[in-house]
Amino acid sequence: MESNKARLFAALCAFLIVCSFVCSSDSASCCTRYTKKKLPCLLVKNYSIQTIHGSCDINAIIFHVNGRFVCADPTKAWTKRAVTCVERKNVFKVL
Repeated sequence: MESNKARLFAALCAFLIVCSFVCSSDSASCCTRYTKKKLPCLLVKNYSIQTIHGSCDINAIIFHVNGRFVCADPTKAWTKRAVTCVERKNVFKVL
């Protein structure tokens, strides 16, 4: 009986350790600041949206540029233009 309790306790501890790593790695993938450079539309392959409703501290547009990610302020005019440009490019890919 003691052996079963020990196994259950060990399994619970292992589960909590794994959960703590998963939760901490999720926050590590968040944008923490915005780029200061404007990106030309031709370089941007796609984008994703980050909101503060998850585990991230700032809202951001994450541009996918040649294997890397660039965080941009969603309130800036150049960011909105780049999003529109990417959406137009993606529409033409479908057609």
